[in-house]
Amino acid sequence: MSDIVITTLNARYIHSAFGLRYLYANMGELQRRTVLLEFGIQQRPLEIVEKLLARQPRIIGFGVYIWNVAEVGAIAAILKQVAPQIVLVVGGPEVSHPPDLPAWAELADYIVTGYGEVSFPDLCRQLLTGKEPPAKIIAGQTVALQNLASPYPYYSDTDIRQRIVYVEASRGCPFKCEFCLSSLDLTAKPFALEAFLTSMAELHRRGARNFKFIDRTFNLKTDTSVAILEFFLERLSSDLYLHFEVIPDNLPERLQAAIVRFPPGVLQFEIGVQSFDPAVQQLISRRQDNEKTKANLAWLRQHSHAHIHADLIAGLPGDTLANFGNSFDALVALQPQEIQVGILKRLRGAPINRHTRAFDLRYDPNPPYALLSSSTFSFAEMQRIGRFARFWDLVGNSGRFAHTLPLILGDRPFARFMQFSEYLYALSGSTWQIALKRLFELTYQVMIGPMQLDRTSALACLYEDFRLNGEKGVPNFLAAATAPSTAKAVAANKRQKQSVHVEYGGR
Repeated sequence: MSDIVITTLNARYIHSAFGLRYLYANMGELQRRTVLLEFGIQQRPLEIVEKLLARQPRIIGFGVYIWNVAEVGAIAAILKQVAPQIVLVVGGPEVSHPPDLPAWAELADYIVTGYGEVSFPDLCRQLLTGKEPPAKIIAGQTVALQNLASPYPYYSDTDIRQRIVYVEASRGCPFKCEFCLSSLDLTAKPFALEAFLTSMAELHRRGARNFKFIDRTFNLKTDTSVAILEFFLERLSSDLYLHFEVIPDNLPERLQAAIVRFPPGVLQFEIGVQSFDPAVQQLISRRQDNEKTKANLAWLRQHSHAHIHADLIAGLPGDTLANFGNSFDALVALQPQEIQVGILKRLRGAPINRHTRAFDLRYDPNPPYALLSSSTFSFAEMQRIGRFARFWDLVGNSGRFAHTLPLILGDRPFARFMQFSEYLYALSGSTWQIALKRLFELTYQVMIGPMQLDRTSALACLYEDFRLNGEKGVPNFLAAATAPSTAKAVAANKRQKQSVHVEYGGR
């Protein structure tokens, strides 16, 4: 039994709720009366309610995010039916920007906006001592970072063995890109480096090897970035994996010198390019030196073993399908291992919402609130780019079609893959639940049919990719791909790949 339950629903089991661990760490004398419970969005609301009530709590605090807002709403509705006496408190990005709140938010007894490490424990103290809080909506208080209790001791041994360990060396962001909630921050504030590295050393000693830094701007301050990389260089192992989000146009020589010392498979850099169009960048207050961005991406691919996960956003104000295609082609030429094609989403409180009227931005009312259309992007075009993004993940980012992809892309990557995705959708009727063997067969049909690619080359590349995937039972259509012809065609295709500078492969 616990008086207070803090909980949320994670998108996948491998994820862990970093925000809940911060809350738990800062509950003070209430920590012994508090339990932290995590669930998954795949679990049934009734099952979750049953497990929550088994703790016989007086207060339940829910973290609400774009990936779980609908599920939390369903749970809140059930809780208020079967246990209305329990005080329901919600916090997180989806409820931090009143009056822009989900419809079910009226079911909550209290809403904590913004950071909750101070405000949530204070609210619980009032409730448990019988005091009436002054308002339903409570503005979260910020606190100096050095006054926050560390969340890292509250990763369990199971978390460390089986889940991603989220960490942050800094909080906030100095940039004002309007599509991002971090644009509301005044600046980025670092945690004390020595204390942070001490925490990392303890996590590493306990067996943590998968560290995901949630800093929005890891490479903002070179001294700190280099110190953190040096820390992990001293602890290199075959199972170490580090994920950083980096600014694309800031890669000074000292940082490069540290990066090149990492072997393959350790570093992943998430690089938000979003758009290469200066007019779109200006509209959304994004400061990005495009030439430096291109030079840095090229340097990383040529001189480091870092795995590059680059992001583009379709549907930004003023962008068009053709314009987005130009950004895609420019990014393909820089050879990141992954390109995530994202659709603009309406984040509650994000400054980009000021463009809604001017560009007639229309969003899906259901989470994750993806853009449906705008004055420059029709609904039909958004549907096309959505299918493009899904098939790009299956074929471009997965690494399963390393030999075949360059043949599909040719010298016009966006136009050719858009053509491929439309034909593939026409054949499959779906972008989901396509078995791998079926995907290979459909890809072959598109390549030799409407795309009119050479049959021998298509067979050879698909055969080699299928073989490298380790799949058993070669599909009938690949039986004609003999080893000699495969080797000859694959060699020719490698030469073509080098000529168009395309190289993809998922992790």
